[in-house]
Amino acid sequence: MNTVILSIILVPIIEIYLFIKIGAQIGAIKTILLIFVTAMIGIYYARYEGLNTLRSGFTSMVKNQLPAYEIISGAAIAFGALLLIIPGFATDIVGFFIIFPFTRKIILGRFSNNLQNKKPSKKDFIDGEFEDIEDNDDRKI
Repeated sequence: MNTVILSIILVPIIEIYLFIKIGAQIGAIKTILLIFVTAMIGIYYARYEGLNTLRSGFTSMVKNQLPAYEIISGAAIAFGALLLIIPGFATDIVGFFIIFPFTRKIILGRFSNNLQNKKPSKKDFIDGEFEDIEDNDDRKI
């Protein structure tokens, strides 16, 4: 089964289960308030971390370096903020893990190791010849 379809089915089931369990423990109104509070705190912190990442990216560009980590980190922060906006406790936990810098570095480090270990093969290069054509030459392409 495709992982996207599986996650579309499993995430709401997990969220409903957690709503029921937590709602039974602390009450329905407090559960709803907790969902709104985690969303507001998460969005505020995502904005803060996003601005820090943007500032770090500008610093890298001033140093004439490619801000690759900052670009990937910014996308991860946007995804984490989206998870925090979606109502639910499981998505909030994953969203907070993505937004916090320490855990984000660990998560992105795992993905970047997979990308860095890929070495270019012979299929990645095209071998060919070329010929300079002068402007006054009749053999133009």
